[in-house]
Amino acid sequence: MDATTQPQARRAAVAFIFITVMLDVLAIGVIIPVLPHIIKDMAGGSFIEATRWSGWFGTAFMVMQFVFTPVQGALSDHFGRRPIILLSNLGLGLDFMLMALVNTLPLLFIGRIISGITSASFSTANAYIADVTPFDKRAAAFGMMGAAFGLGFVIGPALGSALAHWGARVPFWAAAILSLANFCYGLFVLPESLPKDRRVATNWKQANPVGALIGSAKLLKRYPQVSALALVVFLFALAQYAYNATFVLNVDYRFHWDEQQVGYVLGLVGVLTALVQGYLVGKIIPKLGERRALLFGTLCGLVALTGYGLTSHGWIFLALMPIGALMGMAGPVVQSVMTRQVDPHEQGRLQGALASLQSVAGMIGPLLFTRVFAHFIDPKTPLQIPGSPFLLSALLVAMALVVVWRSTQAMTSGTGATATAA
Repeated sequence: MDATTQPQARRAAVAFIFITVMLDVLAIGVIIPVLPHIIKDMAGGSFIEATRWSGWFGTAFMVMQFVFTPVQGALSDHFGRRPIILLSNLGLGLDFMLMALVNTLPLLFIGRIISGITSASFSTANAYIADVTPFDKRAAAFGMMGAAFGLGFVIGPALGSALAHWGARVPFWAAAILSLANFCYGLFVLPESLPKDRRVATNWKQANPVGALIGSAKLLKRYPQVSALALVVFLFALAQYAYNATFVLNVDYRFHWDEQQVGYVLGLVGVLTALVQGYLVGKIIPKLGERRALLFGTLCGLVALTGYGLTSHGWIFLALMPIGALMGMAGPVVQSVMTRQVDPHEQGRLQGALASLQSVAGMIGPLLFTRVFAHFIDPKTPLQIPGSPFLLSALLVAMALVVVWRSTQAMTSGTGATATAA
C-alpha cells in the first residue's frame, strides 16, 4: 500500500513515525543515567578510567551517526523508507539486548558503535514525513517530530532512573523492549511511502559525509555574516558536550548523585528546555528584539556554566538550571537570522551545513571534555578542578558571545524582525 494515496493511511503513517522517533529517543534516553556507571564498574570503579572510556564511547557513537545518517538516507531512496526504518528499529532493539548482557568494556564499546549505526535513521524518518505530507502541512509535521524528540528526552532519563532501582541493566532491557515493540508495530501497520517509480539508484557520492562537509564549508564561505553565526552554532554545539559527555560522572564525583537523582535532574532539564523553546521564546524575542534576545540568552548560558563549574554545592547547581535553560532562546534566533541572509533556493543546504557543523562538534566534544575532566581530577594534577568541563564550556560560550556582539551590530531598531526593543 502506498502511504500517499489515502488521507487516513497518511495520518496513520505520520502517527507511526512520530511514535517511532519518540520511542527511539526514549530508548536512548533510558540508558543515559546508567551507562556511565556501568562503564565505571567495568573500569574497576575508577572515575578517571571511566571518564576516558566514556569519551571514546561518545565519540564512536557520534562518528557512526555522522557516517551512517547519509548512508541510510541514500539506501532509503533506493530500497524505500519502510525496510530501512524497520531494520533500524530491529537492530537497535537487538543491540540493547547485547549491551544488557555483556560484561567487558570492549564488547560494550562494540554495542555502542552498533547503536550509533542503527539509531541513524532520523533522516529516513524525516524523508518519510516529506513523502506523505503535503507542502502546506510539512512545517506542522516536522514540528511534531521535534516534539517527539523533546518528549523522548524528558521521559527517557526519568524512566531509566526509576528502572535502575531494580538493577543497572534493567533500563537496557526496557530500551530493547521499546525498540522491538516498535519494530513489530511497524511491521504490521507501516506502509511504504516511496513508490517504486520514484526510487533512484544509490548515489554513494551524495552519501559521503566528508563531501557534504566540504560542500557546507563552501556554502558558508560565500556569506560572511552567516559564516560568523555558523561559528556561533558550532561553539554552542561543542559547549553542550560538557553536559552530554561528563554530566553523569561529574555530578557523581562532585555531589554524589546516584542514577535516580541524575535521571530526575535530566528530566527537569528537558522540561525547562521545552518551556523555554516552546513558550518563552515566542514571548521574549518580540519584546527584546532578536539581537538583545540572542545576547541575553548567550549571557545566561555563560553565567550558568561558570556557576556549574565553580560551585561545590548540588543545590546551587540545581538553582542555576533555569538560568542555563534560557540559553535555549539563542539557537532559534541564530537560525532565524541566518535564514534571512541566504538565498531561498539554498535554505536546505544551509540546514545541511549547520547539521554538519553539529556533527563535527559531536565527534570532538566527548573526547575533549572527558579528557579535561579526567586530567583535573587526577591526583597527579597539581590543581584539582572537578568543575573544569563546565568552565571550558563557559569559555566557549564567552567566545560565542564576542562573535555574536560583533557580527550582529548591524541589527538596529527599525529593521523589522531584527529590531530591538526601544
